[in-house]
Amino acid sequence: MAPGPDGSNSSRVLANQFVQPAWRIALWSMAYITVLAVAVFGNLIVIWIILAQKRMRTVTNYFLLNLAFSDASMAAFNTLINFIYAAHGEWYFGEVYCKFHNFFPVTAVFASIYSMTAIALDRYMAIIHPLKPRLSAKATIGIIFCIWSLAVVLAFPLCYFSTTRILPGRTFCYVAWPRVADDPFMYHIIVTVLVYVLPLAVMGVTYTIIGVSLWGSEVPGDSSENYQAQLAAKRKVVKMMIIVVVTFALCWLPYHVYFILTGLNKRLVKWKYIQQVYLSVLWLAMSSTMYNPIIYCCLNGRFRAGFKQVFRWCPFVRMSSYDELELQNTRLRPCHQSSMCTLTRVDTSILSKNKSICSRGNRSKGNSEQNDKDG
Repeated sequence: MAPGPDGSNSSRVLANQFVQPAWRIALWSMAYITVLAVAVFGNLIVIWIILAQKRMRTVTNYFLLNLAFSDASMAAFNTLINFIYAAHGEWYFGEVYCKFHNFFPVTAVFASIYSMTAIALDRYMAIIHPLKPRLSAKATIGIIFCIWSLAVVLAFPLCYFSTTRILPGRTFCYVAWPRVADDPFMYHIIVTVLVYVLPLAVMGVTYTIIGVSLWGSEVPGDSSENYQAQLAAKRKVVKMMIIVVVTFALCWLPYHVYFILTGLNKRLVKWKYIQQVYLSVLWLAMSSTMYNPIIYCCLNGRFRAGFKQVFRWCPFVRMSSYDELELQNTRLRPCHQSSMCTLTRVDTSILSKNKSICSRGNRSKGNSEQNDKDG
């Protein structure tokens, strides 16, 4: 996952043929530092919003929290190290970190994409099979634990075989596969299938079915305000997650194509401009860690309110009363002994003006529909 700057895990080449001018190093440094800063701080804010606001603690958001944690971790521990090694062709960080450096990106990417897959399957159950039981908090935590466990198993060979080698003039961090000719390419094919092709195929099928259900058909004669509000809320969550998945797929596609092509034709790693190609596809792949907080802020009202709360000290950020209500734990309020009132967006607007409670509350249509609003 983190080969040398020439795209190879081999340590046979002693001379560094990819020496860049200072101005180019400076530009690449700015690009990678931007990814690091936006990804780490943006995802930490997402984690804080979910943990600090009770209303945000839903099944979907727990998986988003796991996604944010894996993205922030990979950005913090691997982005700059990857760039330094790719740009300089020299490993400065010792053997222990060499093992971690090769091991953790695969683990984090696996955790990220399977968190997205879990969200897709959860949305599928909530929308296509609304009467079936939803995931509990314990089941959600169990699934997250299983995701990370499988990620560690998949990435363990990289940790086990990674080592450093000191040769005249250069130090390498590489994966010393038992069969150098075949193992690197075969392992990357396995990784590509498990952390890219398979989950994207599952999510593609899942979101296609969900899309047909949400946009292709409506309940005849049901034009009530509550139904339309719930349908719009479901569509917004699904639309946001589709954008997250498509962004991830586009960012990582060139990276996987690069390693497949260089694995099939090893002469490509000697091409004059291959270092610039590698730095480009690596930057694009690493940049996938910084887009999700931006997407949440733009497409989800509650996350947007959370970001406004964090940056309310800025003179150009205004926290409205509606934003405050979005984060308050006012999702359900008792109206009768045997029923609950569900507050819609229209209701919260009225509350902010009149300070009335349940003035236009609607009876809950079931726990499954209410959970769909919480995404």
